[in-house]
Amino acid sequence: MQGKCLMIQGTASSVGKSVLCAALLRILKQDGYHVAPFKAQNMALNSFVTRDGREMGRAQVTQAQAAGIEPDIRMNPVLLKPVGDRRSQVIVDGRVIGSMTAMEYHQYKPELREKIKRTYKDLENGMDYVIIEGAGSPAEINLREGDIVNMSMARAADAPVILVGDINLGGVFASLLGTIMLLTDEERSRVKGVIINKFRGDVKILEPGLRMLEERIQIPVLGVIPWMDVELEDEDSVTERFHRSSGKGDLDIAVVRLRHISNFTDFQALTLQPEVRVHYAETPDDLEKADIIILPGTKNTIEDLLDLRRRGMDIPILRHARSGGMVIGICGGYQMLGNRLMDPHHMESSIPEAAGLGLLDMDVTFDTEKKTTQSTGVICCADGWLSSLNGQLLDGYEIHAGKNHYGSEAVPWLQIGGYTDGICNADMNILGTYLHGIFDDGIFFSKLTGHIRKRSSPEKPAQVQTLDAFREREFDRIADIVRASIDMDAIYRILQGKK
Repeated sequence: MQGKCLMIQGTASSVGKSVLCAALLRILKQDGYHVAPFKAQNMALNSFVTRDGREMGRAQVTQAQAAGIEPDIRMNPVLLKPVGDRRSQVIVDGRVIGSMTAMEYHQYKPELREKIKRTYKDLENGMDYVIIEGAGSPAEINLREGDIVNMSMARAADAPVILVGDINLGGVFASLLGTIMLLTDEERSRVKGVIINKFRGDVKILEPGLRMLEERIQIPVLGVIPWMDVELEDEDSVTERFHRSSGKGDLDIAVVRLRHISNFTDFQALTLQPEVRVHYAETPDDLEKADIIILPGTKNTIEDLLDLRRRGMDIPILRHARSGGMVIGICGGYQMLGNRLMDPHHMESSIPEAAGLGLLDMDVTFDTEKKTTQSTGVICCADGWLSSLNGQLLDGYEIHAGKNHYGSEAVPWLQIGGYTDGICNADMNILGTYLHGIFDDGIFFSKLTGHIRKRSSPEKPAQVQTLDAFREREFDRIADIVRASIDMDAIYRILQGKK
């Protein structure tokens, strides 16, 4: 093996591959190497727009940040975004090529395989090392023929593999042993070490099992990583975040849990602020005590709006808004706040039209082309609680196919390049925008909380945590834990192709 890359595979989904890759990339960066992440295929509704307007998966964006480099579409050449129970939008090299069923995509994979290999080689040529992430498990033997992301990718990159198991799930020894047994001889020869992840307790208790595992699989255990409460952005909706509250402050923020929720990484910055509690609302009762209700992005706006009504979630949202409570919509959530949503070309749904919540004076029509761009918004409020931020810049990105038609009661509050990107109502308690990332630097959110508490920010300096600063501390923290928990000398020997 050539000594240019290392691949992290897992015994299952959610065993911690993405976080381990980020930690290893940060360690290598700390040690002076120019490194990059790579994942051949992601399936996720959390995505990101690169500087050149391409769309890629969040996990590799986070990993690029850990490596200290600009996110690049070559790090994630294929992104699948589920649009329903049986179809996914297929994004190749950051551009949408269409919507496919699982069978259609399976038939398309051979065409993708060589393209992915070329993309990887192009990325690898400019790096000292590349850390490659697999998906799910390489032991899904029914999927081996169409594999483009696990052992097939390891062969294409000539990559040594480290296999990761999650002890918190239970049965970690059986899952590691079973995975190894289900690999072919050639695949098994690529596995140079195993790591046990998410351990709670004294490692000495594991030592007899570790020795027995090594005897059975004839592959060294490179370390045991303790449980880490990691607060980095999640790759997709396979997350514990929806089922717990973050923060212990007295200001309650309820993010509505939509069926096809996307880009909920928008709210990562909120969980860092000391005075708030963030939770995801799944029932009407979850919204009753909220100070701020947020409608997030979605991959299927009309169907999620109808589902919201079926669950009775619209009633407390409307009651909260009409009583003066703050409601904020981001992207698809912004569209829901309007009067009418029209999808004449069936871009998102088979439903051609639906009534919105009627909280903002606008109609939305879904266009045949999706807008994907990094953008800088300018707050444009001469009056009201946001007026002191007039002219303030908000950096972020846009991913949407909707075009808005504003009525006479629409009040612009955010502009991008001279056009309106966000409106509010006359009372300024209902706000919407297409711009993802408005909370990241803390400036807008600090003003928002000051308004809700009926005090202005200048009178009480806000102790705001920016998302960028938090990420840097978190990357260094998980790197320190992983460096102390695994045999880094062995990792370097594997990376360099040494025995």
